[in-house]
Amino acid sequence: MPHSYFVSGIGTEIGKTVISSILVEALEADYWKPIQSGDLDYSDSMKIRAYISNSKTVIHPEGFRLKTPMSPHAAADIDDIHIGLEDFKLPVTENHLIVEGAGGLLVPINHRQTLIELIQQLGLEVILVSRHYLGSINHTLLSIEALKSRNIPIKGIIFNGNEHPTTEGIIQELADIPVLFRLPELPAINQKEITQFAKKLSAELLEKIG
Repeated sequence: MPHSYFVSGIGTEIGKTVISSILVEALEADYWKPIQSGDLDYSDSMKIRAYISNSKTVIHPEGFRLKTPMSPHAAADIDDIHIGLEDFKLPVTENHLIVEGAGGLLVPINHRQTLIELIQQLGLEVILVSRHYLGSINHTLLSIEALKSRNIPIKGIIFNGNEHPTTEGIIQELADIPVLFRLPELPAINQKEITQFAKKLSAELLEKIG
């Protein structure tokens, strides 16, 4: 049975798009970005297409394409566009679907609502991406707490970057959610590296979440 997951990070520049590309490739899943803010000439959807090699994946059009690389609420104001929760509907597909957020969970999409409310409306389980830096334990645990307090199911956490046992260990102890995998620092971010890692991970990932 196909499953849909919302990939969110503990902040920005955490590696959600690279992680999403691995999930898409390993599951041969469809992909959807509800809001693209800036970088329209090389959007996250375009990156996913460049990173994967399978022919099954469908990359669905973004819900909103905003010109300025800012928080969606601010970028939408610049473009004189209103974004509301009622504007979003999941793409129709019979395949697995990976939905990629923008920044962290409390990024505002307008002046009243945030991405975490969009996740609630879409009814998706969350895959949380964490990356080690000073303060990442706090940011990761706060993100998990925010999801749990709203009864949003968490499928698991993915650590992006080389192993950091003390950080990963305490997060697992305190959060009590499964770790799906950890992506080590790749020699390069390109199709070859992404597809090789996804191929190694595919059977294990299908067992865990597919």
